[in-house]
Amino acid sequence: MRNVYTVRQVNAYIKNMFTQDYMLGRIYVKGEVSNCKYHTSGHIYFSLKDESGTIACVMFAGQRGGLSFRMGEGQQVIVMGSVNVYERSGSYQLYAKEIRLDGEGVLYEKFQMLKRELEEMGMFAPEYKKPLPPYAQRIGIVTAPTGAAVRDIMNIARRRNPYVQLILYPAQVQGEGAKESIVRGIQMLERAGVDVMIVGRGGGSIEDLWAFNEEEVARAIFDCSVPVISAVGHETDTTIADYVADLRAPTPSAAAELAVYDFQKLNGELNEAGMRIARLMRQKLQMERMRLREYETKLKYLHPVNKLREQQQRLVDMEDRLRGLMEGRLTAARHRLAVYVEKMKGLSPVGKLNQGYSYVQGKDGKTVKSIRDVKENDRLSVYVTDGIVYAAVAGVKEEEHG
Repeated sequence: MRNVYTVRQVNAYIKNMFTQDYMLGRIYVKGEVSNCKYHTSGHIYFSLKDESGTIACVMFAGQRGGLSFRMGEGQQVIVMGSVNVYERSGSYQLYAKEIRLDGEGVLYEKFQMLKRELEEMGMFAPEYKKPLPPYAQRIGIVTAPTGAAVRDIMNIARRRNPYVQLILYPAQVQGEGAKESIVRGIQMLERAGVDVMIVGRGGGSIEDLWAFNEEEVARAIFDCSVPVISAVGHETDTTIADYVADLRAPTPSAAAELAVYDFQKLNGELNEAGMRIARLMRQKLQMERMRLREYETKLKYLHPVNKLREQQQRLVDMEDRLRGLMEGRLTAARHRLAVYVEKMKGLSPVGKLNQGYSYVQGKDGKTVKSIRDVKENDRLSVYVTDGIVYAAVAGVKEEEHG
């Protein structure tokens, strides 16, 4: 009995055959664009045709990064993608990943190979990127002397900072000898001592921009001691120089914006900073004046004159106290002396003599206190208040007491 297959099985089998074919997994197809439609979902549907036939193509929205121009009817293009079967309709089609205008395919492959090689060498590594000087005074430009690129750079520089110096090296930027001219320009401007360098040109096809994909140019940019801004083409155009340069600008105008600082803005910032510094200085001076007044008050309080006055006052107070104590002591002493005087008066022989008493001494000068101290005919001295009476003992008589 014969095997009978469903349509789905047949389509799946054929799709599997396409999937296993290595050549169909990554293939370049050249042809003329027809029936090109941009779907609202972002997908692009079109056909490629030549004199012998047509193949259906689709580029999904997620692959649109591989398209750098807008496709249109009649364009000659090279599409890189994979051929596979769409099972629902049973038809095969080309699923596009990258689309280039005809003539760019070989160059693009060469571009990808050189990019991978230089990337593996570390020439794109961020640690080798030099920062741009914030206030560049001398800016070197390597580009064609005529054309929109140099005019855009000059206009932007004049508007942002009329005092900046632009030094142009008139390089050949496409065709035979272009890479040598660009390398000479980079090296000459480096020796001239510019602060930053812009290397670039206006947009164009991959053939027009190819000089900036040459390894010699990439190495000259990488070896340059001056920061380099690449400014090649428009935002969708990317070259090897963009990866090697210290900074990539999407356009020459954007490169000038990055390289030339805004003088008016800086001037405004400086004025604002000056006013802020002046305000802070005033505040600082006010605060220091207040501190000075505090120190003056403290100095007045702690001044030696004040200390001396304070000590003088203490001495005066102590002198008054000492004088008072001394006067008190003297008064008390005088009082005691008066008491002693009165007592002495009561005990004084002179006082007794004044009361009619006399004081008798014998011949030997001893006081006569008893009849036994004298004998008859002894000479005596009798002391009275107004003088001395000399007498002789006529006799002695003892008297009995009691």
